Amino acid sequence: MSYSPPDRQRLDSLLDTVKFDKDGLIAAMAQSAEAPHEILMLAWMNREALAETLETGRVCYFSRSRNTLWRKGESSGQTQQLASARLDCDRDAVLLLVHQKGVACHTGRRSCFYHEVTPEGLRDTTAPEISAEALYGKGH
Repeated sequence: MSYSPPDRQRLDSLLDTVKFDKDGLIAAMAQSAEAPHEILMLAWMNREALAETLETGRVCYFSRSRNTLWRKGESSGQTQQLASARLDCDRDAVLLLVHQKGVACHTGRRSCFYHEVTPEGLRDTTAPEISAEALYGKGH
């Protein structure tokens, strides 16, 4: 699946229909475009991040903690290339089908969703594939 961006006029029209929350954000769920299509992560996008993602095909999020755009993989090299983007029925959430290079989670796991709820409490379903030090350097 290869992504082709809309032209600027169509993109602006589309962005005008998105229902960003009171903080100007929309929930963005990243899912692997390849089988088994696992859910990789949940992050946030503002209009600028969504526009950049849809224009370039390189996934860009909005970091609430840093209050700035965050291009997935800019410090770790673990990038996401957009295969397809889908808005939900209310246009207040976006599903990104992505080609994930490496791991998606900052903990070094493929997916951020590895804490399983069990009768005994939480259980980690996967171990890190790569260390945080290898991803981000010493002192992370």
